[in-house]
Amino acid sequence: MAKQKGIIKLKGTIGDITFYKTQDGHLAREKGGIDASRIKNDPAFQRTRENGSEFGRAGKAGKVLRTALRALLLNSADGRMVSRLTQQMIKVIQADMVSERGMRNVIDGEVDLLVGFEFNTRGKLGTSLFAPFVGTIDRAAGEITIDLASFVPANMIAAPSGTSHFKIISAGAEIDFEAETFVETHSESAILPWNSVATAAISHTNDVTPGSTKPLFLALGIEFYQEVNGAMYPLKNGAFNPLAVVKVDGVV
Repeated sequence: MAKQKGIIKLKGTIGDITFYKTQDGHLAREKGGIDASRIKNDPAFQRTRENGSEFGRAGKAGKVLRTALRALLLNSADGRMVSRLTQQMIKVIQADMVSERGMRNVIDGEVDLLVGFEFNTRGKLGTSLFAPFVGTIDRAAGEITIDLASFVPANMIAAPSGTSHFKIISAGAEIDFEAETFVETHSESAILPWNSVATAAISHTNDVTPGSTKPLFLALGIEFYQEVNGAMYPLKNGAFNPLAVVKVDGVV
């Protein structure tokens, strides 16, 4: 692909050149490629078909997880989150040591590889929250919990410029990747001042199906606010709100 330069930026197709806009700017590329029917049927493209099948499976798995956490992601995701999550799901699938190539899947893979996934690279939980927390997944009871002991916000939260307040958010999700369904519960603290006064202890319990055999996920994040004339406004429309997967319990 090539970058477009100049005052006039083109969109569309002229001859064999397609012009389009991305987050990286206005680009252009030449049309081409191998006939779709050949990729579908030619034995020489067996590996391509296998890779395509697993890529599609990773995309669907990522979509189910994103949909389950949608209530939190509305204010805590960057523009490349979808592609980054798909890439991580591919690693999960490739860790499947049971299924044949092309048939590898999330269930037989390693969902633990999703621990630490950051949904917003503009504001990462790992570089925003320094207060110790304990995440617990009680599969039998169907309780996914997060606990933070009292902490001083100004010392333990690296907040973006303009922050006056914040709140802690969390979600517990039970994902059925095969049926593409989920059970999700999310929680949030009160909106708290970002200052040098210690908070009370924060505890969230997010309920899913007791005794579930599906993968269980715990996500934790922060939302930042600015107080103006007594009203709370999301800071810069949530551009720097962090959210990450902090604990996973795979299939039993």
